[in-house]
Amino acid sequence: MQGISRGRLRVYLGAAPGVGKTFAMLGEAHRARERGKDVVVGFVETHGRALTTQLLEGLEVVPRKTLSYRGTTFTELDPDAVIERAPALALIDELAHTNVPGSRNAKRWEDIEEILDAGIDVVSTLNIQHLESLNDVVEQITGVPQRETVPDEVVRRADRIELVDMSAEALRRRMAHGNVYPLERVDAALANYFRVGNLTALRELALLWVADKVDQQLDQYRAQHSIVGTWETRERVVVALTGGPEGDTLIRRAARIAVRSKGADLMAVHVTRADGLTSGDDPANLVRQRSLVEDLGGTYHQVIGDDVPRALLEFSHGVNATQLVLGASRRGRFAQLLSRGVGVTAASMSGSIDVHMVTHEAIRKGRQRPRTQAALTRRRRLTGWGLALLGIPLLTVALRPMDLLLPSNILLFLLLVVGAALTGGMWPALTAAVFGFGLLNWYFTPPLHTLTIASPENVLALAIFVLVAAMVSAVVDLAARRSREAAHARADAEVLSTLAGHVLRGEAALPSLLRRMRETFGLTSVTLLERAGGDAAEGRGECFPDVWKIVSTSGGVPCTSPGVADIDVVIDDSLVLAADGRVLEASDRRVLEAFAAQAAVALRQQRLREEADRARPLAEADRMRTALLAAVSHDLRTPLASAMAAVESLRGTEIAWSDEDRAELLATADESLIKLSRLVSNLLDMSRLQAGALGVALEPVAIEDILPRAIDELGLPYERIKVDVPPDVPDLMADPALLERVLVNLMANAARYQPEGEQLLIAASWHGDNVEVRIIDRGPGIPQEAHERVFMPFQRLGDRDNHAGVGLGLALSRGLTEAMGGTLVPDDTPGGGLTMTVSLRRAP
Repeated sequence: MQGISRGRLRVYLGAAPGVGKTFAMLGEAHRARERGKDVVVGFVETHGRALTTQLLEGLEVVPRKTLSYRGTTFTELDPDAVIERAPALALIDELAHTNVPGSRNAKRWEDIEEILDAGIDVVSTLNIQHLESLNDVVEQITGVPQRETVPDEVVRRADRIELVDMSAEALRRRMAHGNVYPLERVDAALANYFRVGNLTALRELALLWVADKVDQQLDQYRAQHSIVGTWETRERVVVALTGGPEGDTLIRRAARIAVRSKGADLMAVHVTRADGLTSGDDPANLVRQRSLVEDLGGTYHQVIGDDVPRALLEFSHGVNATQLVLGASRRGRFAQLLSRGVGVTAASMSGSIDVHMVTHEAIRKGRQRPRTQAALTRRRRLTGWGLALLGIPLLTVALRPMDLLLPSNILLFLLLVVGAALTGGMWPALTAAVFGFGLLNWYFTPPLHTLTIASPENVLALAIFVLVAAMVSAVVDLAARRSREAAHARADAEVLSTLAGHVLRGEAALPSLLRRMRETFGLTSVTLLERAGGDAAEGRGECFPDVWKIVSTSGGVPCTSPGVADIDVVIDDSLVLAADGRVLEASDRRVLEAFAAQAAVALRQQRLREEADRARPLAEADRMRTALLAAVSHDLRTPLASAMAAVESLRGTEIAWSDEDRAELLATADESLIKLSRLVSNLLDMSRLQAGALGVALEPVAIEDILPRAIDELGLPYERIKVDVPPDVPDLMADPALLERVLVNLMANAARYQPEGEQLLIAASWHGDNVEVRIIDRGPGIPQEAHERVFMPFQRLGDRDNHAGVGLGLALSRGLTEAMGGTLVPDDTPGGGLTMTVSLRRAP
């Protein structure tokens, strides 16, 4: 294949079946053919739609390959035939299709890759629900899992992606007119998958996915052409956060700006120093503000840079931002005279980005930096002071008899000052330098024993001595302080990493989080309090049980109010974290505040889950009612209409019916009414099961007594059923009427898919304390992953006709079996088919 350029892939993307993807693909094929391009149809599925079939006329169709699987013949795309034909353009429908087992490739998109490698252009179609990244989202929206998916990267590599869009109302009208599905399937489709809400959500997913693809192409184009200026294709609002209390105000103001610009993106960014050391930002504020940004639909980002204005603008240009929101400076007037500040500097360098300076309550109050401990340990500071106060006099005493030159004395004094700086820090070293300066002047600088210095060189030497001593002491003190900050920052990072791992592992339960907080800081108890009523400020002074209630606690005796705790961290107006055990340092408290903010998030998540759990039964009941109404409106019509038609025909006097015709009409009415009665019984029993009001009376039952009645009720000829019940099978504990209903439903379902000429096998056996009844068919079977899904009410596996029942038989059968204390389990029949096994307790 060397020397052959790869073909180009074009994908028509739609939100749902029926929007017109195949129609648009065939229309493009005709236009390409009119332009003289060699076009063939590799695989197009018309789904019985007349307009789609008409568009196939005049196009060359490559023969499909035929495959046999489980006794059934299937046709699939033949990539070898397409490559051998070597057209300029091939039409291949349904990109996410799964090939029949036995094909060379498992997926159709893999076949298309081979055709593209052969230098042939391909046009294909895809629904948004088949994208791998959206598979779970679509299942949450529609309740229908999608087994056929295609990796997003395959679609993103396409040279062209065109969205075939249609409003939900227009698509439902198309369906109602029979342009998508046959009329007998329309009612069920409109009431389930094709509801207005489902279609609107799928349409939004498709639009957003295509928009992201366009953004990606635009970013790629800007990078290829080295375009750094802002292109205002979409409003993007960036808000800069420092970790200060004004961040909440800035975020809400930026969100309002974004809301006024339809479709604008909101991004929050925090700049941290490259050395990882703190710059006054509060982790607790940042955690809370990140949650606020995400609640408002924005995203949170963190970048590294020592030059804050430049880092902000580089980020803003990188995301193609159009507006930057900054807070007015918190520094005082004197500090603003020395430096213009981040806001003014960023505004002067912003270029095409609009900069908003937002006022807030913390203006000119200064940055609240946490108080830090001394950089050096107490032992080192005492050693430094000893060198300064004792070492300098002792050195003077030792040097006096030696009669050295002044430069030598200065160097020896400087050595001792440096030693004091290395051990004790700045203040012992400065003390040693001043003390040494005085002793050098008095004892070693002519004229001796006076403070007068005769030689200018000696003045210079002594001044340099003091300056060097001060510089060395300052550098040593700064290095020690930075080293301590780095060690503390590392410890904070480890604690926060543990917190992040706690969240990622799903340990978001409040007791677990509070326990980790207590263990991390060595506390005796940690309690999350919530204001139950009254004034929060009063409740913090003393213990008021009627003001505060305990949400969760870990450790010893819990605190009943913030006022009696050793540590209290205010999270918001109603939540306070109270802890006993010891008073934390300011730097430790800042990390504790990050834990507290996470505890508030965990509490919100816990309450949301509780609300979701309370709402789930209501939603399930609503879904059941909706499905029940849809079933009643659609599936009751067929037997009812048949019975009414037969009765009206018999009552009519215009036609003289023969005895045979009259008997046939009576049989039709009888059969329809039996179906209607069975359907109504299933619906009522399912409702009783859902309500827990189904009465069950267990008694010993012989399976050979139940089977004949079930077969008679089913109405199948005996030659189509084979019964294999050994005579030694013991009785089982069951409700006879319910067991009969279970067997009738299972046999009816099996008979529906049993091939002509094959007998339906009903076998019984017993193992230990259980008796098993198996209904075995030789139909197409069901995939292993769908074994549990077939028991969902109002569900039918596969794209089968919707007039074959409401999908209650298997769900009701399992519910009745479990109500009798048994199990109903599906399994594959050896050689093909499905086996349903009913297992009930053996009668004593």
